[in-house]
Amino acid sequence: ADAVQGCPRTPTLPEGGTGSGGRMAQRKHGRLWCWLGALLGLVLAAPALAQALLYRNQGQLALAPHTRYLHDDTGTMDVADAWREVDQGHFEALPATGAAFGFQHGAFWFHVPLSNQDTRQRQWLLVQEYPLSDRLDLWVRHADGRIEHHAGGDHLPFDARAVRYRYPNFMLELPPGERADLLLRVQSQSSMQVPLTLYTPAAFIELSRDAQFAIGIYYGILVALFFYNLVLWLALRDASYFWYLFHIGAFGLVLLTLNGLGFEYLWPGSPWLADLSVPLSICLAQVGMQQFARVFLRLRTAWPVGDRVTLACIAYFMALGVASVWLPYRIATPLASASVFLSIGWILTVTLVAMRRGDRSARLFLLAWATFLLGTAMFTLLAFGLLPKSFLSGYGVQIGSALEMLLLSVALSYRYASLRNENERIVRRAKLQLESQVLERTGELRNALAQLETAHARLREASRHDPLTGLYNRGWFRERFESLLEAARLQEQPLSLLMVDLDHFKAINDRHGHLVGDDCLRRCARIVEAVLRPHHALVARYGGEEFIAALPGMDVHRARELAEEICKRLRAAPIRTRGPEVSVTASIGVHVVDTADPSPGIASDLALQVVDTALYAAKSGGRDQVHVAGC
Repeated sequence: ADAVQGCPRTPTLPEGGTGSGGRMAQRKHGRLWCWLGALLGLVLAAPALAQALLYRNQGQLALAPHTRYLHDDTGTMDVADAWREVDQGHFEALPATGAAFGFQHGAFWFHVPLSNQDTRQRQWLLVQEYPLSDRLDLWVRHADGRIEHHAGGDHLPFDARAVRYRYPNFMLELPPGERADLLLRVQSQSSMQVPLTLYTPAAFIELSRDAQFAIGIYYGILVALFFYNLVLWLALRDASYFWYLFHIGAFGLVLLTLNGLGFEYLWPGSPWLADLSVPLSICLAQVGMQQFARVFLRLRTAWPVGDRVTLACIAYFMALGVASVWLPYRIATPLASASVFLSIGWILTVTLVAMRRGDRSARLFLLAWATFLLGTAMFTLLAFGLLPKSFLSGYGVQIGSALEMLLLSVALSYRYASLRNENERIVRRAKLQLESQVLERTGELRNALAQLETAHARLREASRHDPLTGLYNRGWFRERFESLLEAARLQEQPLSLLMVDLDHFKAINDRHGHLVGDDCLRRCARIVEAVLRPHHALVARYGGEEFIAALPGMDVHRARELAEEICKRLRAAPIRTRGPEVSVTASIGVHVVDTADPSPGIASDLALQVVDTALYAAKSGGRDQVHVAGC
């Protein structure tokens, strides 16, 4: 319509010329040509209209369907040339594998046209959901011709990122109703994977929370397996357990590196270590895998030739790990990644040989490595650009490795059980010949089992306590709270709940560091415990800077007095830490549980919800105060 309105009108003929019928015909022809011209313009501009539209209540938008790219083989193209290529339509749509191109030379340019239709949301966070890219340069061209530049990647210090997160990210200011063009240049010696997503700040907070929760579950499994088998190794002194621990630790480092968590938490100011950690951690993990297989399958006696080949594999990965200190990243990382296939293939080979020679525990070993091989293969194929990025290809190595380590732990237990059964058969056979040896062997086995029982008991007790504060943890509190609630219902006595939250604790961590924050948590835990323990309270760390306490037989007035006492003691004097003295206050919610409800599970959940609401009321009312539920 704008094109038609901009068409020149047919000039008026002078008197004596063509009559009104001729003038009408000329006007109709002129309008017809204008409509055809406008239609042709829309057809020719159709590719440029495929822009990403950001609507209201749209928390995130994957940009792959709206992204076009250009591969600069030499890496010499400057931004002015790139904008010219964009305007001339020389960028191409992404291939079938999406924004995963494998290991490539030069630089890749990506162009995304945007239009923010959300009138309430101006700020958007652009996230490249791959943590190992070396250098990213982003230019944002606004409708008024203004161009902004942002830089990122792991060749810059971690603090250079807009948000402290394991993936490179950029905070964008997109005025509502205006078009903006994003031009991203990526140059990296790592795998070229550039999945781009836009998030509102609120949506990104939810995403990062869920992602960190999933990663926490994975590393929780690894840490639990590590300490469980550490206790077994200390008790049994079996080399298999030691090399299994080495494998868990090394592979945990691999995933810390590949997920970007190593750069975030371990070496945020060293891009050199961020690059070196990838091939070096892969080599360490392969050394642990090969040595564990060698010891577990007893290759030295079962298959000497296979044992020598395994030792050669270990020597190769050790040499590659040392050489990666000097080798360019573009050589060391693809070489280490490709060698993983050969390493796992050889482990599968020796496992099959062990199975054929009658090793029953090799079956579980084979199943464990099969799951790991599948997950690693998907991740490596993604790194080389042979698979599109998806949940399975992106997280297959975590899923596969978690299953592998669980199954290997089972295999170790199975092998230990097999050895124990074998020892018992030997004892029974030798009983008639040498009874003294039988008694000695039985004593050794009983001693080993007693040590295992002690180790399990210690693990059970340790699992009930929070390692930082020494208080009970959240899981044990929930279990004991059910029992206290049932006892209060049977005895018809009150049961009070206190939920304590330290005010502005994140600011303490941000200003003084997490070590000072840990000191504050420990000291505050001691104060809360000192006030409540004389009253037979069950005190636990509920999570983060929150504590919770159950007070059996205590009414609301006495519970409020104790809560006020906690606030008073926290407020009275600053906390001495390894750094400065820190003043800490707390907000406390108080609730007396309704013990008339015959369903303890439902009543406990409702009680926790009510006291949590009371806590937030205390925080909303100005903090450093006590709020009683229902008041």
